[in-house]
Amino acid sequence: MANPSTPEFALETSGEQTILRVSGDWTVRTVQFVDDELRELEGQGPMVLDTSALGSLDTAGAFVIDRTLRQLSDEPARIEGNHANAENLIGQVHAVTDVEEPKRPPHGGLVDMLERTGRGFMNMLSEAKDTLAFLGETLVTTFRLVLTPWKLRWTSIVSVMEEAGLDAMPIIAFLSFFVGMVVAFIGATTLSDLGSEIFVVELIGFAMLRELGVIMTGIVLAGRTNSSFTAQIGTMKMRQEIDAMQTLGLKPMDVLVAPRIIAMVVTTPVLTFVSTLAGIAGGVIVGWLALDINPALFLDRLQSNVPLDQFWVGMSKAPVFGFVVALIACRQGLNVGGSVQSLGSKTTTSVVQAIFSIIVIDALFAIFYMEMGI
Repeated sequence: MANPSTPEFALETSGEQTILRVSGDWTVRTVQFVDDELRELEGQGPMVLDTSALGSLDTAGAFVIDRTLRQLSDEPARIEGNHANAENLIGQVHAVTDVEEPKRPPHGGLVDMLERTGRGFMNMLSEAKDTLAFLGETLVTTFRLVLTPWKLRWTSIVSVMEEAGLDAMPIIAFLSFFVGMVVAFIGATTLSDLGSEIFVVELIGFAMLRELGVIMTGIVLAGRTNSSFTAQIGTMKMRQEIDAMQTLGLKPMDVLVAPRIIAMVVTTPVLTFVSTLAGIAGGVIVGWLALDINPALFLDRLQSNVPLDQFWVGMSKAPVFGFVVALIACRQGLNVGGSVQSLGSKTTTSVVQAIFSIIVIDALFAIFYMEMGI
């Protein structure tokens, strides 16, 4: 005689219907003994489940029975017998169970490429819309605080200016110095074939004053300061410090965003000025050592042949670049979720967006000044 706790089953065909008779205890501890045999069953036509001899039943057993009934017939089974909760439990499991494996989307092909392209385009539009909304909120908050300077957090502003400005000055000057040397070497190599090495002075002047000084500053800030801002605000978001701040009645836009925006707008022109001087110094060194151009002659020719408006063209871009870097950094920091993975993803996104924005804005400035004849 079989152990009553051991689940058993029998499949019988009677007329146009198939009867599945179950007996014993169908629980999480016992269904493993009949699982393999149940997977091999085949049937057809309407199904009837006989639970007259069924013992204990839990959700694991109900799931196995329901899966077997689905396997044997596509039509709903009729449950017979006087078991206390078989019909109710199997019905609940049936309502929330999907035994079919999800269909995997096909990979490759023109349709898949168009779908990914469309999804990426819509994500880009959504990102642009959210950025514009954050831009408007930032401008309103910043102007409101500037008009009421006693509400500004001067300690935070000065601290950000030191961290993002003073601490970044050495690396910006160092990189710009070598960029100026590289530009001078390229100019010397090219112009020496024409016997016009002296025009390296104009090349360095126009390149560093108008473009490279501010571009180098913006890119370094996008890689250094932008990631720092995003990580700082994102870490506060993960630790729920921003939620606590709002509970205390403090606005994150006033406390976190506005001081960084103001500090970057003020600091970036200073960094751009230092970057431009360092780049010109690099050009002077190359002109002196490689082209025998005396530093005094170099600077005199630079002053005579490079208009001052080229300097102001470069400086006019600096506050815009600083504003964009801080704006993107703060927005991505506030969008960080509760995981470290989200923090890393938003930091990467922040840096990429900042560098991309700087290049695009510089191109727009170039078109604008070209149309203005400057």
